[in-house]
Amino acid sequence: MNRLFVSAAHKSSGKTTVCIGLCAALRARGEALQPFKKGPDYIDPLWLGLAAGRTCYNLDPYLSGADEIRAELAQRMHGASLGLVEGNKGLYDGLDLHGSNSNAALAALIGAPVVLVIDARGMTRGIAPLILGYQAFDRNVRIAGVILNQLGGSRHEAKLRAVIAHYTGVPVLGAVQHDERMTIVERHLGLVPSNEAQAARARVDEIAALVAGQVDLDRLLAVAREAPPLPGAQALASGIPAGRGGPPVRVGIARDAAFGFYYPGDLEALRVAGAELVAFDALRDKRLPQVDGLFIGGGFPETHMDALAANADLRAEVRTAIEAGMPAYAECGGLMYLARGIEWNGRRAEMVGLLPADIVMHARPVGRGYVHLRETGRGPWPQAPAHGAPPIRAHEFHYSSVENLPAGIEFAYEVERGHGIDGRHDGIVHKNLLASYAHLRNVAGSPWAVRFVEFVRSRALQRSEVAATIV
Repeated sequence: MNRLFVSAAHKSSGKTTVCIGLCAALRARGEALQPFKKGPDYIDPLWLGLAAGRTCYNLDPYLSGADEIRAELAQRMHGASLGLVEGNKGLYDGLDLHGSNSNAALAALIGAPVVLVIDARGMTRGIAPLILGYQAFDRNVRIAGVILNQLGGSRHEAKLRAVIAHYTGVPVLGAVQHDERMTIVERHLGLVPSNEAQAARARVDEIAALVAGQVDLDRLLAVAREAPPLPGAQALASGIPAGRGGPPVRVGIARDAAFGFYYPGDLEALRVAGAELVAFDALRDKRLPQVDGLFIGGGFPETHMDALAANADLRAEVRTAIEAGMPAYAECGGLMYLARGIEWNGRRAEMVGLLPADIVMHARPVGRGYVHLRETGRGPWPQAPAHGAPPIRAHEFHYSSVENLPAGIEFAYEVERGHGIDGRHDGIVHKNLLASYAHLRNVAGSPWAVRFVEFVRSRALQRSEVAATIV
């Protein structure tokens, strides 16, 4: 199982762009490359998946156990000749003193050699102690090579190569010159998603050509082949609780430029639990498809608020369906869409108007990072964890706040870590709707997909029984 872990010395080193180029360049050489992204992230995986031609999956040691991560890696690598895991932040950055959630810990867990991307702007001899320190800090992590990034020219590259060879012995696998063509537009949540960027395929191909010309792909593949057998790997029987069974249900899912933040593994879990996912476009479709439930995920409704507002027909359809009792789940951007309106940069746009609240965008994050949620028992879904069970682990990342929410609102969660709606609660409950800032992951400790599908199914059966009685 050839694999490698691409990390960086610190955040914003250009690691993601380099990884996008590597995925596309190796794919062009005939490699069946399976990409992974460490931690909670929607945007980078979209670009990595586009570049590799295979769906990118997330590996998150904070939300999943060690065996679950190894099994996930083994299953997703089926049919692939190479696995590439892109880290987040710096190699040793993490949530706790001991780095249990760091990139280094994940690389050690899956036995992957590390390729370190170093933003070398302004560096010469000082690069040597940086590399030596990273080597010495954790001997369980093998730094198998470095890719120098953002170089100032051939003379700069030659100096760095000489220093690294003299003091460290670490192979330089590539040297990427500073080039504006290597840039992907960023905004408040990171890179512009590939489902939204114009000519994304052309941009990926351009980056791939630049990376292929400046990275030794043969040596990179040799590093990946040095990975030892995956420790503790075993076939993933499913990893997804299959639910209680029953007739299939149809779940409408918003998939467009405004709403695209969905974990592929969670969508698979919904299907395994018995849901047929029926996509609709909140920007263009005037009617909802014939469905039993709705799932509106995260995204950037604020950057598309005028188009969302202009589609008054669909907004009315969504409001009517949920008011009539249709089960619905909305995460972050979905919550924003269901509110009265969104205010951003001095402008306001009307949204669905289902939730009695206004959304206000801010210049800085309101909620960011992992969250711990304790269920209140007032959420619509069945089979809440037993009393005394650990809190649900999830994540949030939003620059918006919920304003003017009246008293008496029911919440599905108490927030033990994070911000949620107001610092203490998350998960607004309205009839059969659960709308929260938290993004859930369908993992062993939180099989939300099964619970949601079972809830949708139970309501669909109730409607069928009522209809039969009337007839």
